[in-house]
Amino acid sequence: MSVELLGFNIDDYTFEDAVVKAKSLIDSTKVSQIITINPEMIQEAEKNNKFSNIIKEAEMVIPDGIGIQLGLKITGKNVQRIPGIDFAKRMLYEASKNDIPAAIIGAKEEVITKAIENLQKEINGLNIVYFHNGYFSDDNIIMEELKAKAPKLILVALGSPKQEEFIYKAKTKLKPALMIGIGGSLDVWSGNVKRAPKIFQKLGLEWLYRTLAQPSRFKRIFPALPLFLIKVLNYKDKI
Repeated sequence: MSVELLGFNIDDYTFEDAVVKAKSLIDSTKVSQIITINPEMIQEAEKNNKFSNIIKEAEMVIPDGIGIQLGLKITGKNVQRIPGIDFAKRMLYEASKNDIPAAIIGAKEEVITKAIENLQKEINGLNIVYFHNGYFSDDNIIMEELKAKAPKLILVALGSPKQEEFIYKAKTKLKPALMIGIGGSLDVWSGNVKRAPKIFQKLGLEWLYRTLAQPSRFKRIFPALPLFLIKVLNYKDKI
């Protein structure tokens, strides 16, 4: 089941149902894409037709940002927020339990190396068959290397919309796999960036914690989030 916000369909799953659906996509006969959507991505899609189409064609779009949850609430729809970082790690756990080979792409070399080291310490049996930093100029070389290693779960941390565009391109080039854009998750998994305390996570205020910890993010968040919610209010009046 999906709900609609500003012209985009967003899947309405519980966390566990989203995991079940994602596991079924791993076993499908094509490359499937999961987008963990937030207000900034919708705003980018409104001015970037290519990105808009990528979101609309994704096999799953889950509500990552608290702004998405609030926006849907304004339009009378209650959905469970599914933090992308938690969802991606859960899929790594599922991969380890089911002997599914995984790959991770993105971030600086030292960041991805440390992140994988930490993940393999935490998740018994995690089989990372391929990884590459996010600093490459030729997507096709990475695609060929992925094709050779044939991972079934691929996490891509290139930032949005670059990571979504990379995954969309991979749909026509790779063997069947599930691909998820994971943004800045590698920075957290490597230990380079401290995750927000549990209370911030529970309240959906990780963005606020990170903005307070990294004031440089302020210009990116504001006025983007308030403007997004104003846009949703205006949109609600028209539907």
